[in-house]
Amino acid sequence: MSGTHYHSISDLPDTLAVFPLPGVLLFPHWPLPLNIFEPRYLNMVDDAMSGNRLIGMIQSVGGDRQAPDLADVGCAGRITSYSETEDGRYLITLSGVARFRVAEELGVRTPYRQVRADWAPYAGDFREAPHDLPGGRTALVQALHAYAEAKDMSVDWDAVEKADAEGLVNALCAGCPFSVMEKQALLEAPTLEDRASRLAALLRMDSAGPESGTLQ
Repeated sequence: MSGTHYHSISDLPDTLAVFPLPGVLLFPHWPLPLNIFEPRYLNMVDDAMSGNRLIGMIQSVGGDRQAPDLADVGCAGRITSYSETEDGRYLITLSGVARFRVAEELGVRTPYRQVRADWAPYAGDFREAPHDLPGGRTALVQALHAYAEAKDMSVDWDAVEKADAEGLVNALCAGCPFSVMEKQALLEAPTLEDRASRLAALLRMDSAGPESGTLQ
């Protein structure tokens, strides 16, 4: 998806429009469907579509409701699917390109927020992800079994077995009801292996109950 247009951080812009949304994660090489209806973000999509099609997904972490504090790290995605509904909403899909660290928020006249993006810490996002997690996949699946049993949750285990490593890890990170800060820790994990390890730890802690502590 992203590799068609971007091959390294040198291909990416210094300035990035951001969409703050708590609990929603975008990962490199991962699609995120979005339903856009708020006027300022409709404006953001219009501007992105007439430009480089890039939008930075980032979690909000408290503060003022209209201008919440931003997490330190987000992930940029390119609009790869776009349609407009009869009532004026936009249905888009972002395909994850690379993560970024917020170097600074910019003073802008646009109704949406923009940041100066530091891509350097995540230059490795352009490398192809491993197809499996030697030693780690078993631990992750065991943690998921314990989590599903503790939460009385139905899981398509056949799909879990067939999923490639990146798809499995990212789907669980995005779909499990972790806290904003826990999800942020998953997003900021340096590599897929690190993310899988943090994910397994979170699943085990949630399975054990509220007395089990928090992920560092």
